[in-house]
Amino acid sequence: MLHLHDLKYCHPGQDHPFLRVSDFFLEAGERVLLHGPSGCGKSTLLSLVAGIRPVPHGSIQVAGQAFSALSQRRRDAFRADHLGVIFQAFNLLPYLNAVDNVTLSAGFSKRRCEREGARSKAQRQQVARALLQRLGLDPQTSALPAWQLSFGQQQRVAAARALFGKPELIIADEPTSALDNHSRDVLLNLLCELCEQSGSALLMVSHDNQVAGHFQRSVSFASLNGEGDHAA
Repeated sequence: MLHLHDLKYCHPGQDHPFLRVSDFFLEAGERVLLHGPSGCGKSTLLSLVAGIRPVPHGSIQVAGQAFSALSQRRRDAFRADHLGVIFQAFNLLPYLNAVDNVTLSAGFSKRRCEREGARSKAQRQQVARALLQRLGLDPQTSALPAWQLSFGQQQRVAAARALFGKPELIIADEPTSALDNHSRDVLLNLLCELCEQSGSALLMVSHDNQVAGHFQRSVSFASLNGEGDHAA
């Protein structure tokens, strides 16, 4: 599902690579935690995997596609069809309600709507409400604009948006960083369950290795960056 090969990335103005990944594989439907301290480069790596940053050296393949070789426009279209992204800052539109935030991805991907069997706006909203309810948001809360939601509720909306349309790969950047242990475990249990039901692979980065039990593999970022892939 995901293959990183000979990946190198330098920050602008630097000569020495900040990231060096020789080989990393994520199988279809697999759930992998990539853990390491804050500031080590986990979010930078995810931005490369998501196609938000161009890859200057090496290759990234997603679902058999040479993703990193595509133009920015084609990477954006491919991401909309095949990837769900849970951003650390959520990136919700504050004036849209929870349901409309979830269905935003539908406007960029006919493929994801077809996978949900949701061709009409009403069908897309029905799917979004069902996802939000599974993640613990009742219909009244789902009708509120994002700016009125609590931090934890916004996290659930961001997760539902990523899950909409059953993308082949979901990448999550520290989605539980501000939650207490109980809320963290509840959200991860639901996220992993929904990924399993949809067949989506999950790559999550976190500084908290205590969540490793939710994943099939836990990989140290230090071992990945420069030394290759070593499961912890």
